Amino acid sequence: MEIIPLEKPLVSVIIAVFNGEKTLQQCIDSIVNQNTIGLEIIVVDGGSTDGTLQILKSNNSSIGYWVSEPDRGVYHAWNKALIKARGEWICFLGADDYFWNENVLTRLMPVLCQTSLNIDLVYGQVMLLTTAGKPIYSIGQALEDPGAQLAQMMCIPHPGSMHRRSFFEKYGVFDEAYRIAGDYEMFLRAFVGNESQALFIPDFVTVGMRHGGLSSNPHNSLVALREMRNAQKKHGVGCPSRSWILAIIRVYARLFVWRVLGEKNGKWVIDVARRMMGLPAYWSKV
Repeated sequence: MEIIPLEKPLVSVIIAVFNGEKTLQQCIDSIVNQNTIGLEIIVVDGGSTDGTLQILKSNNSSIGYWVSEPDRGVYHAWNKALIKARGEWICFLGADDYFWNENVLTRLMPVLCQTSLNIDLVYGQVMLLTTAGKPIYSIGQALEDPGAQLAQMMCIPHPGSMHRRSFFEKYGVFDEAYRIAGDYEMFLRAFVGNESQALFIPDFVTVGMRHGGLSSNPHNSLVALREMRNAQKKHGVGCPSRSWILAIIRVYARLFVWRVLGEKNGKWVIDVARRMMGLPAYWSKV
């Protein structure tokens, strides 16, 4: 799929959505309300059957391009959006994500303008939220060796990350064979064995991300981990890392506990175990 260079704003924000009427407006508002200029919004809807289409129509003047038609999943939607994106930098939001405040892009713009050409990705932290939108804790940290660390596990929070346009021109678009881990495969393609670098902005929450995405369900987590392992093997990572092995053990343990105790009690027990390991509670909050 070819990416067509057009007259460019600085940032293109791409939203993939399917039946997202409950959260899409907040996502769009978080972009429109940014205290900056030089950005465009692109929305690719997978043919929603709820009120999503009406939201898109009511925001037509704020959206640079949108389409509503059946697609083959989120990575197909993102690839379609990349063809239309005109920005020097491109980021992706889910319909249930949103920029954390109105100054996110104001803070990012000078960084993006001054970042050296060997930096292909700029990112901050992502705040994990309950389905009701209450903050739980933030994720994201600096990486000393992105290639080596990504070869072990997904360690860059993708929502809101800023990809230089040339990132996709060099490494191609998302592999649509993946259902959940296509962004991880893309990062492996870019950073393992290549000279690309990622820049982390510390103490900076860029996006709020609600629990409830594809990988939140334990069964989907297994799919994601298996896809991640396939991506690792595709890019020459021979043996699964300790981090990957521990992650898959945790998912199976979670499934077992939920099956024995029920989901509600199981979440509480799992969070007790998390606290004992010095980790913040998560599952009982979502």
